[in-house]
Amino acid sequence: MAQDNVLVEVTGLTKYFPIASGGLFRKKVTELKAVDGVTFAVHQGETLGLVGESGSGKTTVGKCVLQLHRPTSGEVIFKGHDLASLSEKQLRAYRPKLQVIFQDPYESLNPRFTAYDIISEPMKLHGATRTECRERVAELLNIVGLAPYMAERYPHEFSGGQRQRLGVARALALQPEFIVCDEPLSALDVSIQAQVLNLLDDLQRQFGVAYLFISHDLSVVRHISHRVAVMYLGKIMEIAPRDTLYEKPLHPYTQALLSAVPVPDPRVEAKRQVILLPGEPPSPLNPPSGCVFHPRCPKAFEACSSVVPLLNDDRDAHFVACLLYKSSWP
Repeated sequence: MAQDNVLVEVTGLTKYFPIASGGLFRKKVTELKAVDGVTFAVHQGETLGLVGESGSGKTTVGKCVLQLHRPTSGEVIFKGHDLASLSEKQLRAYRPKLQVIFQDPYESLNPRFTAYDIISEPMKLHGATRTECRERVAELLNIVGLAPYMAERYPHEFSGGQRQRLGVARALALQPEFIVCDEPLSALDVSIQAQVLNLLDDLQRQFGVAYLFISHDLSVVRHISHRVAVMYLGKIMEIAPRDTLYEKPLHPYTQALLSAVPVPDPRVEAKRQVILLPGEPPSPLNPPSGCVFHPRCPKAFEACSSVVPLLNDDRDAHFVACLLYKSSWP
């Protein structure tokens, strides 16, 4: 995609959470490096999948992009403006265009609110009249496949899939250009997941909205994404177009992740080799020196323990942070 088509550009994003000890007079003793130097871009009308193990920092990246967590450092450029440098009052003008679909539809909806209240609340906060709210809520319920009469129901009167559709309707209420989808399918049955995925696809074609789709499910990410970024311990290991990454992964971590994805064909499944990584991911409180993946990497060599690889373009639109490739050397 063309560079001038970039909607959100993230550069050098870090988020460190202070860890304090002591009683009344607590003192910072160390930092948890949840996100450490993340760079990527999302284009208009594009879906960028963000994958990795639990604890890799995916959700924190999404919250930093939306400024729900204020970054420790780095830039989040949205339509030419660095959101990370704006005050809360200045951010208010950008909030309608940046929305989120949360992971758990059972926890993200207020049980005391009706569907109408849930969807109309952001519109009221941004000055919509009662008539505008009622018309827009009916329109949004139709768009996400729910009947307008359901507006007076409470969340407990909806199924899990219907609740997630409510979450989608709420995210669409202010006509956003960019939505962070934070594992929106993980709490749903497989049959319902397909319905929500198809809904997100339809909405993107209809409204041109861009998604940052966060998930640990590689099969789902392959279905919905145009490009895919792979995270490990707060850093991005590889970014590439979807088919390129799944067919020719370059980074050893990406290769290990994809080797664990089940294949429907039993003959292929019986022949394929799963790459088993030793040990557990290190703690972000004390990440390894050099490449953070080197203690578990089957292809690591001496320099990997001291040199931090750069995320550079090794091939056309295929970025990898690995010293196995010349362009990743500082």
